[in-house]
Amino acid sequence: MPSKGLRAVALILLWLLPAFTGGEEPITRPHLDQTTGARSISLHGQTFINRGLVGTGRLPADTVDFLGDTLGSFSSLQIAPGSWKRVGDHYEGVLWTLPDRGRNDPAENLFFDYPARLERLRIRFAPGDGRVTLIPDGGLELRDFRGRPFTGADPGAGTLTERGIVLPAPPSGVGSGKVSLDAESLQFTRDGGFYVGDEYTANIYYFDPRGRLRGVIQPPPAIAPRRDGRPDFGSLHAPDTGRRNNQGPEGMSLSPDGRTLFVALQSALMQDSATGNAAGRINTRVLVYDVSRTPTPAKPVAHHVMRLPTYTDEGNGGAPNRTAAQSEIRALDGHRFLMLSRDGAGRGAEGKAPIVYKSILLVDVAGATNLAGTAYETGTASLLQDPAGTKLRPGIVPAERVELVNMLNPVQLARFGLSVEALSEKWEALDLAPVLEPDHPADYFLLVGNDNDFIARRCRMSGQSCDSDFDNDSRILVYRVSLPAPLR
Repeated sequence: MPSKGLRAVALILLWLLPAFTGGEEPITRPHLDQTTGARSISLHGQTFINRGLVGTGRLPADTVDFLGDTLGSFSSLQIAPGSWKRVGDHYEGVLWTLPDRGRNDPAENLFFDYPARLERLRIRFAPGDGRVTLIPDGGLELRDFRGRPFTGADPGAGTLTERGIVLPAPPSGVGSGKVSLDAESLQFTRDGGFYVGDEYTANIYYFDPRGRLRGVIQPPPAIAPRRDGRPDFGSLHAPDTGRRNNQGPEGMSLSPDGRTLFVALQSALMQDSATGNAAGRINTRVLVYDVSRTPTPAKPVAHHVMRLPTYTDEGNGGAPNRTAAQSEIRALDGHRFLMLSRDGAGRGAEGKAPIVYKSILLVDVAGATNLAGTAYETGTASLLQDPAGTKLRPGIVPAERVELVNMLNPVQLARFGLSVEALSEKWEALDLAPVLEPDHPADYFLLVGNDNDFIARRCRMSGQSCDSDFDNDSRILVYRVSLPAPLR
């Protein structure tokens, strides 16, 4: 019979369960799925089917890109609009990928003057053997309003102003005089322009097809990082309010009709974070913009709360002590999207914590409270009932979510010579490509990509060596999913 102390701990955990997960159990042991075939879920009477892992491919970690640097992989990716086609027994297309700010070591204050860019790859997928082939095919360097390249260097307290907008810029040293950009999310528009989400500012930058900056969606006051009443764009220290450092707009996606832009923060804002361990960062924000009239609207039309999963980093059954932050979203319509949520373990991570959780969730914001125009958006009011807990204030209803794909499936991974233990830490990219079968018009290939953090035994950046002790290859996993209806 358990001791009184153990019974007390169990009662405390049961009491905390709704606060941590919004009614879902936390992940306290490795979240493995042994399903060999299809698995379906239902949300509001509609069925979504995960038909399993159907392909994989990789780029060697030491691949060199069009600017002569080690090719950083997939903080985000997207099939170029109109490029995906079926050719006999395989598919071909153009894949644009987004690296972040370049090789860096914040603990040592080491940054490179890494120009922001998109990488262009040719992709070939053969379902017969599941092989994905990726071939570098140039790229696009991004430029600011002045026509100057961006830098990946941390700006510290430095700023400059372009077109009346205060932007981050290192005041001296590496990247001095350039706008700092830590690119984390990518979304193309139908005319070939594109949006890029920035982690330093929480801005969404709008570029023309040539990669020239044309406009900025600035975040609401609740989300803009500030310290002592001033902008605080650096990544080395947490601000007082707004986006947590290194936890900016990791997820961004346009609805299939091109009218609605979703922007999701990686985890909770500073004012929405419970005290204590990192499991108190579950209440992230999702902003919804109407871009049908202008690509850079001043305010969101909707603003919701999304509660992220929690997990135990040691996977030993103990109390949850981490938040499974989100790393990318892909919209299905005007209120639903897929969200990639993951732990911080795997190849490339520090320490030897086991891989516990990496999943793709289906999220629906239709029934969630709209916070647009409230003090939770125009000011820095906290969503929490009290700083010590994670319960939302009365009347705030979060978005619904359900798991669609569990990436930790050893059976399916083994078919392609992979294992759970060999997975990279940072899976950060999603896109959907149609299967193009007349009998299955609502079937799609779900592409999932990792960010390898430029970790390679042979690494070059800005003409300098940035070698690591091991290779962390860039990798694509392909799942086949069936949706209730084709995307339109």
